[in-house]
Amino acid sequence: MRDLLSLPLFSGIASRMREIADTISQTPLVHLHAPATLTGVLAMAQLEAACLDAGLAYSRRFFAPKAHRPRDEPPSVPIAKQGCTVGLMTEEPTWSLSDLEALPWLRMTPLSTSVVTGSSNKAHQGSLDVVAQAAAIAALLAPNGRRVRSVRPMASLGMWMGSALDTSMDIFHNVLMHQLHAEGSLRLVPLPEVKQPKAGLIPNVSQRRVAKLSKAWPTMAVEGRRQALSELVLPALTVRTLSTPRLESLVWFRMVVGEDPVDLVSQIHHHMEAWPTEAVDVKSHCSKVLDDWLGTGSLWLGSTTD
Repeated sequence: MRDLLSLPLFSGIASRMREIADTISQTPLVHLHAPATLTGVLAMAQLEAACLDAGLAYSRRFFAPKAHRPRDEPPSVPIAKQGCTVGLMTEEPTWSLSDLEALPWLRMTPLSTSVVTGSSNKAHQGSLDVVAQAAAIAALLAPNGRRVRSVRPMASLGMWMGSALDTSMDIFHNVLMHQLHAEGSLRLVPLPEVKQPKAGLIPNVSQRRVAKLSKAWPTMAVEGRRQALSELVLPALTVRTLSTPRLESLVWFRMVVGEDPVDLVSQIHHHMEAWPTEAVDVKSHCSKVLDDWLGTGSLWLGSTTD
């Protein structure tokens, strides 16, 4: 694995990530807290994997997410008297690092930062979510850890689930996704090369046509592939709720781990559909998903049949 903190998008917050990693590594007990949401599980898993690989004692607690709390009620994160409390506040708005107040616990929120891209050296402002931050910290705590490596491919999924891709190209998601590909944590493949993509992720696109194109794909030349994919997804361009950047990712850049038959975005959307709606169920569901993920290294649910 490469050091994520060496990426330009981490340059403004790298020192903060190292401080958090140092504090966690030196404490006798790490208390991990996150909202009972899918992004909470994604962030929690990165740090929990690192604690397991590094032999750090820790506890886990999911608290009620925004959807299950009164509007003005803050999240419940009790500060431990012994050890280090880490709050993975994935539902909070984006903060500037300079605006974060000093607290007796480690409060991780989406952070504002920038990345310079292109020959014009233009700086793009954006938000680095808690899942990506947790992945960077996990690599500092256990750079060669087996579990850390197994959850590493999911580092950009928090940004995928965010809203930035619905309005414009999310430079941060793009940079991190391609970094994970470059280091070998995942493969980026076009839709026809995914063995079992989830149906319905691209509106107005026939699954029968997807299956037919996938079958013919190995025998097609590059130009033929480009033309066929363009024609396949043409009906989706009329759907105003699907942004061009998200459509491009769904068509050309499916994230696949090894030879898994189901890409990561398909796995995430399976979980989103299976997520419980009742407050009484979400915390236990989070723990089950996280235990399964850490045990298998996969978010795979089994069947992709709708």
